[in-house]
Amino acid sequence: MASTAQINGKLWGASPRDWADLQEGSALAAFEAVLGRGGVEPGVRYLDVGCGSGMAAQIAAARGASVTGVDAAEPLLAIARERTPKGDFRVADLETLPFADGAFDFTTGFNAFQYAGEPVKAVREAARVTRRGGTVALVVWGEPASMQATAMLTALRTLMPPPPPGAAGPFALSEPGALRKLATDAGLDPGAAFDVDSVIAYPNLETAVRGWNASGVAARAAANSSAEAVTAAHREALAAFAHDDGTYQITARFKCLFGRA
Repeated sequence: MASTAQINGKLWGASPRDWADLQEGSALAAFEAVLGRGGVEPGVRYLDVGCGSGMAAQIAAARGASVTGVDAAEPLLAIARERTPKGDFRVADLETLPFADGAFDFTTGFNAFQYAGEPVKAVREAARVTRRGGTVALVVWGEPASMQATAMLTALRTLMPPPPPGAAGPFALSEPGALRKLATDAGLDPGAAFDVDSVIAYPNLETAVRGWNASGVAARAAANSSAEAVTAAHREALAAFAHDDGTYQITARFKCLFGRA
């Protein structure tokens, strides 16, 4: 049976350049807020789990940190290496990180832990590779009612195959108290929690559709239905966010929690 990483790697690696260029920046505000509040600076050993095409790692490197990233999708990691040639980027499963105990000072998971096969185990691994007294930042989507992006994140629901029992969705850790419980269950000392608001912007409809079509969720829906059906669903959902000048803007919110290792 294929592992969670093998399945996600194939899905999220389907449209790597569109993801990197058009969609990864939807979390830019969260990247900057978390890295800033986390004191990422020269000398900090930084790890991003589920790093995608490496935008957060690129920002951390610009702040002077030594950066490492892991992801399931090699095509995304190839872009991360282009962006940060001095970084260390590897294919790995969140539940079995290939690093020694205490190897990092600051570890992040941006919209990553809710998709792990075993989220508690994944966070426990992040804590293991973070030095005692270091920080693990857990970042997920905000509560569904708090943001317009929910309409986009649920636009493909009818095109998806039936989920396996207990399968996590994009909002699996978004409810009040869920992140704090996860951190505690994984052995972290939960500390500061905060929200980050963001605006996801596109210059036109074509760009917006390409961005949303680039996700692993879209790839899974297309395999179950068709690429045309996915595009049609995204076009329909995006109609609510059109501006008179042809641009599109969608509000989003991220929930962030710092846990002490």
